[in-house]
This record gives sequence, C-alpha cells and structure tokens, in this order.
Amino acid sequence: MPNILIIGATRGLGASLANAYAQQPDTVVYGTTRSAAGPKGPNGKIAWVPNIDVSDSGIGPRLVNQLAMLGVAGGMVEGENEVRGFDVVIITAGYFATEDFVNGPKWEEEVKMYTTSAISPPFIIHSLSRAKFISKGTKVLLISSESGSITLRHEKEGGGNYAHHASKSALNMVGKLLSLDLKEKGVVISILHPGFMRTEMTAGVGFDKYWDDGGAVTPDEAAKSLIEWAEKLDMSKSGQYWAPRGPRDIGTAEITIGKDLPTPLQLPW
Repeated sequence: MPNILIIGATRGLGASLANAYAQQPDTVVYGTTRSAAGPKGPNGKIAWVPNIDVSDSGIGPRLVNQLAMLGVAGGMVEGENEVRGFDVVIITAGYFATEDFVNGPKWEEEVKMYTTSAISPPFIIHSLSRAKFISKGTKVLLISSESGSITLRHEKEGGGNYAHHASKSALNMVGKLLSLDLKEKGVVISILHPGFMRTEMTAGVGFDKYWDDGGAVTPDEAAKSLIEWAEKLDMSKSGQYWAPRGPRDIGTAEITIGKDLPTPLQLPW
C-alpha cells in the first residue's frame, strides 16, 4: 500500500497530484495545508496534515509531529526488516511575485520566495529522514522550474523576476546536495520542471496572456506526467534536473541548447 506525502496540496499542481494519487487503489495520500483543515478529496481519501506553513522556521519538526499525531508510522516495523514511511514525497509549495528593474526588487517578497522554494526543503527532508519517514526506496520530487536554469536564460525573455528564478536555481542546488547526502540511504532526489501551467499562480502574475502561445497545460496534465515519471524513477537519475514533458513549453530551449530535443529532457543547470 503506497504512502504518498504532498507538501502544498490544496491548490494548483499540489491539489491535482493529491487527487490523482487518491484515485489509485490501495494508495494512501497525505497532503499538507496551511489551514486547520483541508478540503475534501475524492472519496475522502486524502488525509490532511493541518497547520503546515513552509515559511515557518519550525517547519521540519512541526511536520513530523503532525504526521505522528495522524498515526503515520516511522521507524522499524516490528518483526520485519523494513521501514514504514513514504514511498513518494513531493514538495510543490510555491510563491511567485513579479519583479522588474524599473520598479526595483521587493525585499519581503524575495525573502518569502527564497524561503518557500529553497530554504524550507532541506529542513523538511532532514526532519523526515531523522524520523524515518523517508528511507531506502523513497522517491523525493522537488518541484522546481525551467526558470531556475542559468543556461536557459536568454535576452529573449529579458531580466527581472530575480527571486523567483534565483530561488529555483537555489532549489536545484539544494536538490543536488541532498542527493549526495542521501545516496547511501537509497533515497532518490529528483529535481523537476513540471511544465508551464494554467494555474492561479501564473494568472496572478499576468502570465495567463502567454498560456496559449507558451503551450501551457492544466495542473491535471502536469500531475499525470509527474506521477508517470515517479513510477519509473530510480537512483540512476538522483540529483538530476529534468523536464518530464520535454522542451515543448520552454521558449528558450531551442536557441540555448539546440533543436530536436528529446522528451523527457534533462535540463542544464
């Protein structure tokens, strides 16, 4: 019976992932919410982990405590040579505030973006590992973005959006380092661009005007691609940066890394 944990499961991609996994038979889904209670999932199969805010400095211990209160088992299973915990952990919580050079960067917004994208994940993974909620065979998916690739940045798209893009670059480095730390434990770390999506977040920063030309997909479509990716994922790809949906929505891919690119596509740092 697979156990799935999704950090940031109430909206957008996180909600689509939680709902899709909940429709699988014999799969137990845990989703975090900042609220005291989460929305009802399909057939009530999503177990909500309340009061989890990734911008909180105590995110790691709080998450572990909340999971224990829900009865999730960590540690050795009595009489068996295995560890209970999560088969898949997906950290998809995100925040996007636009910035440009004319109006200048935004200090508080930048802090929130870095905290959400790049500071919280190592605290989350460290706490889950110490509590044995992740162990050999666990697959950790860190939802990044092609915007975090320095190679893919090009004058075609211009500057600005400093913290959003740079925090994704920082997350990429965090994922690489975590993969080295957890290699001997057999934990896989996968850093992923899920695709350009038609979400409240991208609409909220005015990117909905690019949805059609940019080949934006629904969160449900992106979730399907990620779940298929996770099923085939193994240690050989740990610490790598991939776009499971390929280059189709990466506007600078052809002019920066070439034509006739494969799907899935390993992205350059």
